[in-house]
Amino acid sequence: MVYKRRVPLLVLLDSIIVLFAIFIGYFILNPYMNVYTIPMLWISAISLLISHHLFATIYRLYQKAWAYASVGELTAIVKAITFSIIMTAIVQLIVTQDIYFRVLGITWMLHVILIGGSRFSWRVFRDRLIAPNPDKKRTLIVGAGSAGTMVARQLLKNTDADLYPVAFVDDDPTKYKLDIYGIEVQGTSQDIPRIVEESNIENIVIAIPSLQKQEMKKIYEECAKTKAKTKIMPLIEDLVTGKISVNQMRDVQVEDLLGREPVELDMSAISAKLTGKTVLVTGAGGSIGSEICRQISKFQPQTLLLLGHGENSIYTIDMELRKKYAGEFEIIPIIADVQDRDRIFSIIDKYQPDVVYHAAAHKHVPLMEYNPMEAVKNNIFGTRNVAEAADTFGVKNFVLVSTDKAVNPPNVMGATKRFAEMIIQNLAKESETTFVAVRFGNVLGSRGSVIPLFKKQIQAGGPVTVTHPEMTRYFMTIPEASRLVIQAGALARGGEVFVLDMGEPVKIVDLAQNLITLSGYTEEEIGIRFSGIRPGEKLFEELLNENEVQAKQVFPKIHIGKAEPMEKEELYSMIETLPYKDAVELKEILVGVANTKFGEKTSLVSNV
Repeated sequence: MVYKRRVPLLVLLDSIIVLFAIFIGYFILNPYMNVYTIPMLWISAISLLISHHLFATIYRLYQKAWAYASVGELTAIVKAITFSIIMTAIVQLIVTQDIYFRVLGITWMLHVILIGGSRFSWRVFRDRLIAPNPDKKRTLIVGAGSAGTMVARQLLKNTDADLYPVAFVDDDPTKYKLDIYGIEVQGTSQDIPRIVEESNIENIVIAIPSLQKQEMKKIYEECAKTKAKTKIMPLIEDLVTGKISVNQMRDVQVEDLLGREPVELDMSAISAKLTGKTVLVTGAGGSIGSEICRQISKFQPQTLLLLGHGENSIYTIDMELRKKYAGEFEIIPIIADVQDRDRIFSIIDKYQPDVVYHAAAHKHVPLMEYNPMEAVKNNIFGTRNVAEAADTFGVKNFVLVSTDKAVNPPNVMGATKRFAEMIIQNLAKESETTFVAVRFGNVLGSRGSVIPLFKKQIQAGGPVTVTHPEMTRYFMTIPEASRLVIQAGALARGGEVFVLDMGEPVKIVDLAQNLITLSGYTEEEIGIRFSGIRPGEKLFEELLNENEVQAKQVFPKIHIGKAEPMEKEELYSMIETLPYKDAVELKEILVGVANTKFGEKTSLVSNV
């Protein structure tokens, strides 16, 4: 009903209720005591009527959507009625120097019951008697806390939502059998398969924002036993602010099952390094580089330099950041190749960055086996160009993004990254620039990783190709890896090889099975085929070799390794010979040097 029609009807209804309440109160008490004279009854009735409409307007009783009334609306009704009774009592005191407490008390109770009943009856009618749209999907909500009840309420309220809540589950035993908005808590997460079958559930919504990753995995395993589609609620702040609606539930992602709990960063230390500073990110268009740029932007640098070789990827991150941080700081996109020494020196000389994050690299193991010289040019000479330019022009901090593949590498890519680490370790000995490397494993969803490949294979109907049934890798989400890279940079004193705690290694075949299930298929429908180990691959990766282990963390999830470099003169002399080697000899030299143990000394700076 439109506003112009609804308000007069509510005013008329309330007027009838107000007069009815005070006259009933009079007729209940008058046979036993002379509570009012007739004139005083009318004076009290008119006073109560005027007062009610006044306070009903103040508390917006005529503007509320009573089909969705709750405790807040009931509180507003009680306040409006109480104040109108008080005003009537004041009028009685002024006219007769007396207050008729008994009749006003009965009037108050009748008033609350009738006004509240008239409002809440529509909600009861709507919730109990109006059948849900049969096209809506019957939905089970996991979690009957504040988030779950918010989801239920908004799904009931939102006529455009394609989900209709019919049941809750919650592991809190005190909530069992509770009725929330007419929806019963029917059991715990272990009862999900039974409830889905009994109630013909089509969708499951996990609505527990505080859920730990391991708990999420256990709940999802129960959901996966059913044929219902499993989704996760949006962030509560996004719902409250209206940024998105409850109808925009997202699917469970593999990151939700494999990710770890977020680490609280040392915001003050990072801010001291980045806020108001000029920051250069190489490889800024890549998966890690672009996320580092996003994380840096939160700290309000003075200037952010986006350097990359591919114009499309730099254009994409440039446009994204300009849209989100328009006018807050300067963003400069730079198309350049780290292999171009003169260009790199010119850029760093011109912009004088305070911090450099060097993420530009060739990272694909099999491709670099076929193109070893390209790995050398990009990962070794490119790193040396950027690092020496940083040293020459007085950059304060230089952070190399490295990889777990630099440990005992059997492949060209890993070996070149170990060479890159040794370059910056040697520079750290003699430079005023703080040089550090940060080593971590695979990131979920990065370009060239297995997850995008698996998704394409699933969309094509399968099979999903896994190289070996025992193939394992460490995984970390892109945002987590990028945040920890920035945190490690803030901890640096110079020369460290920081190693990120990647948690437990994950079997690639398990990852494939999870992704198939998350996509709504069974392993039998898609299939998994083992294709064999590719050139340069290892069955498992290491973050540190046995001589580099230093168990103590310098920050949650951040260790310092004890990787020792080859001496600078010998290292640089060897690097200069690399362009003149053929592919076979080149790989032998790279892998041989990268796997050599250089003395038994401890970490350059193991006392951070």
